[in-house]
Amino acid sequence: MCSILSQPKPWTKTLKLTPDALSAHLEQQLLRVYLISGDEPLLAGEAADAIRAAARAKGFTERDVHFLERGSDWDDVRASAGNMSLFGSRRLVEIRMPTGKPGVAGGAALVSMLGVDDRDTVFLILTPRLDRDAQNSNWVKAVEAHGAWVQVWPIDADRILPWLRARARRLGLDVASEGIELLAERTEGNLLAAHQELEKLRLIAQPGQITADTILASVADSARFDVFQLGESVLAGDTERALRMLAGLRAEGVEATLVLWALTKAVRDLWASVTAAPGSRPKAWGRQAAALEKGARRASRLPFSTLAIRAGRADRMVKGRLLGDAWDEMALLAADICGHPALQAPRSVLK
Repeated sequence: MCSILSQPKPWTKTLKLTPDALSAHLEQQLLRVYLISGDEPLLAGEAADAIRAAARAKGFTERDVHFLERGSDWDDVRASAGNMSLFGSRRLVEIRMPTGKPGVAGGAALVSMLGVDDRDTVFLILTPRLDRDAQNSNWVKAVEAHGAWVQVWPIDADRILPWLRARARRLGLDVASEGIELLAERTEGNLLAAHQELEKLRLIAQPGQITADTILASVADSARFDVFQLGESVLAGDTERALRMLAGLRAEGVEATLVLWALTKAVRDLWASVTAAPGSRPKAWGRQAAALEKGARRASRLPFSTLAIRAGRADRMVKGRLLGDAWDEMALLAADICGHPALQAPRSVLK
């Protein structure tokens, strides 16, 4: 009888996938572990969603999410991976590492867990872009031995226009060339913002070609507060504006997941401004670049472990795994990122 999970043969080369190749891969097989690394949230999020959907289709109906960084306790992850479900169902164990560095104990735990031949568990590991040391670590080699690595790279400036055209065609939109150029200028390389604009155009545009005037009208009608302006505000440390935007996003019915995504990206960018080499720091454009530069000046004083706890709690609240209001938790997270904490964070994301 054939197993649901496919196992790479020992003599095969490392399976590295691009986001574009992932869908075709998942139609053919589901491996034991997937690592998604990169700093482009839209593409990384879509890749993770594709893996989650493929796992559900294969019967992996339970999902355990863990938010971990260097020095975190990995006992809960081991228990999640090792315990049989009460109902005998298969599970997806999702490990989010905002720094991409699990530490010595975490790396050893990953190597140990991935080495177990457990066909009832699939691992999904999410990290920012990994530096050279991380890429050569034992835990990444264990991922390569038992699964696939999806590396998400930013869309270069010379590729953004073709990317927008392809994304528009996928959504069934016929956008004039000047409209594509205007959209690229409007979103300044932010793929998630560009995707949101295209989704909105799909809802409001009349039949026929979408012109630059249509896009200008759409931009003019945009909600006053968007998630990217929220990200800029917390990077710049503008607590009052960030909290006002957060309230506006909530009132407009924006998905909490998207808002949390913007806040955690701000945390990753600030962390990278402290730890990354000058040539590998996150790229930004326009107002985002100015906000990131301002945030970088105070980043060394930020309590990143507290930020990770806040983000983990908010994520669990969004998913219904922890009692509480995710929006209130995100407001506390925003204040923490700005450097003006309102309340002391709980000691554990599990509390």
